[in-house]
Amino acid sequence: MEFFDSATYSIQFQVNSEWRKVRIRAADTLLDALREGLGLTGSKSGCDNGDCGTCTILVNGLPIKSCIMLAVEADGQQITTIEGLTNSPMLQAFAEKQAFQCGYCTPGFIVNCHGLLNILPDADDETIRIWLESNICRCTSYEEIREAVKSVFLAHSTDGVP
Repeated sequence: MEFFDSATYSIQFQVNSEWRKVRIRAADTLLDALREGLGLTGSKSGCDNGDCGTCTILVNGLPIKSCIMLAVEADGQQITTIEGLTNSPMLQAFAEKQAFQCGYCTPGFIVNCHGLLNILPDADDETIRIWLESNICRCTSYEEIREAVKSVFLAHSTDGVP
C-alpha cells in the first residue's frame, strides 16, 4: 500500500504572456512546476521555506515566493518569471550597476523590484530599503543592488527628463 497520492492534475496559467499547461501532483510547489514542468529555471531554489527570495516571481503582478505557493493555486493566474523580464529596465540597471556577485540571488531581486516599481512607482528610499529586505544576498552586494533599483525609480519618475 502506498501512503502518497501519485495522481497528477493538469493546470494552466499564463506565464510570461503565454498560456501554458503543466501536469502536477497536488503537493508540487509553483517553483517545481515552473522549473521542472516548464523548464523555466531562472527562479532558483534556495531555502525552500520562503526566507531567501531566490524563487520570487510575480503572480498577477505581486511578488510571490514560488517555493511556498502550491502550483495548483496558480491555475488560471498570470505569472511573470525572470525570463519574462529580459528587456526590463530593472534587469538592465542590475547589469549596468554590476548589482550581482555570484548572481544566484539576482533573478529574485530583479523580479521583486520590478514588482515594486509596478505597485509603488513613487517608492521612496526607505520603502525600497524595506522591500529589499525580503531577499537575501549571501555575497553582500546590497549597495550595488540599491543603486540599481534607485536608478530605475529615478529614471521612471523623471521619464527620461534630465
